[in-house]
Amino acid sequence: MVERRRILVVDDEPQITRVLRPSLSSQGYDLRVANDGETALEIMKDWVPDLVITDLSMPNMDGLELCRRLRSASQIPIIVLSVRGEERTKVKALDAGADDYVTKPFGIEELLARVRANLRRIPETTDNAPAIIDIGEFHIDIGARKVVVNQREIHLTPKEFDLLIYLAQHAGKVITHRALLSAVWGGNNTEQVEYLRVFVGQLRKKLEPESASPRYIITEPWVGYRFEPGQS
Repeated sequence: MVERRRILVVDDEPQITRVLRPSLSSQGYDLRVANDGETALEIMKDWVPDLVITDLSMPNMDGLELCRRLRSASQIPIIVLSVRGEERTKVKALDAGADDYVTKPFGIEELLARVRANLRRIPETTDNAPAIIDIGEFHIDIGARKVVVNQREIHLTPKEFDLLIYLAQHAGKVITHRALLSAVWGGNNTEQVEYLRVFVGQLRKKLEPESASPRYIITEPWVGYRFEPGQS
């Protein structure tokens, strides 16, 4: 029997958890609920979820701090829920380690689509994709989710890894913002260009921390990005 995917919902609003519990359970997910970040971390000591959905504004430990704690020790996908929809708040959440951001109130079908997109992995859904990508200065083991650049292993979050894989699979080509957003975050996020700005910035810092200007991920103004893997 296939083990059910586990989802931890962290939110102190009972009306939100009352909606999410039956909606997610009906899709076959194994669900647990916490009302703040501290409780969530306690639950995760004995029960490791495949994905976390968290509010931002909570007592004791808010969603931003929970994202930072989780990301410091885990690569688990994180979806943030918040009534605050301005770009600055989204960027803060993404910088803290979130993979996705949904503004309240939200449609349950949209959230379920985000959950599916964050639980899947791009390499698993790409026909005839190679298990290993050796290109330029990059060695990427898709199955092991391992990235080595110039013999230096790079530790990436799930969405950073998925973004890099998509860029590497299309090396040398200009990939539009819309195409990247659709491939990595799903079709509901094709207008969320701030996602790309944050994640591309994070990737650049990890791939080339000493570089004064980008070498690998090149910005094509108003269009998208182009991946140049360097010389082998």
